Amino acid sequence: MNRIRKYDIAFSGLKNGKHSFEFEIDKKFFDLFEADVEFETPKILAKILLDKHSTFLDFTIDVEGSVDLYCDISGGIFTYPIDNEIKVLVKFGESYDDSNDEVITIPMSDYEFNVSQLIYEATLLSIPMKKISPEVENHPEYKELLEKYSPVFEEDLDLDQFSEEEDEEIDPRWAALKKLKDKKIKK
Repeated sequence: MNRIRKYDIAFSGLKNGKHSFEFEIDKKFFDLFEADVEFETPKILAKILLDKHSTFLDFTIDVEGSVDLYCDISGGIFTYPIDNEIKVLVKFGESYDDSNDEVITIPMSDYEFNVSQLIYEATLLSIPMKKISPEVENHPEYKELLEKYSPVFEEDLDLDQFSEEEDEEIDPRWAALKKLKDKKIKK
């Protein structure tokens, strides 16, 4: 039996309305996807809320728990909380189409929907690109380096210090207009 089928939700026998499902997610789940994940010891509870309608299915996937990440700065391991929710509308059509992130089309003949990919994506989307342990982030030396090398944004700048230079040479053709402008400003 394909172990990913464990995450099939059979909707054909369900009445219209809300139905909830829960799945415990661990390392074995991520091994099913044969992808290199950048975390260890996932302990996640995936809560699936299905709101069934006669012409479509409305899924809410809520993942909560924790994973162990490797700090990008120190290389140490720290526990990171996972908490994310995604919503997906499943409608019926001629063939399977998941080209839209928010709407998935499945064949009219289907009677179940596999939520494993949605659980996988909801989990991965909750992991930050830059993984920094709280110990490193709260360390004064790291804060100093972060301030030193962080990009400066326009709202942080004193724009008056960058006003145009008065000594700048002006094209003689525009000099007369500049004089008129300066006279107008003085009035």
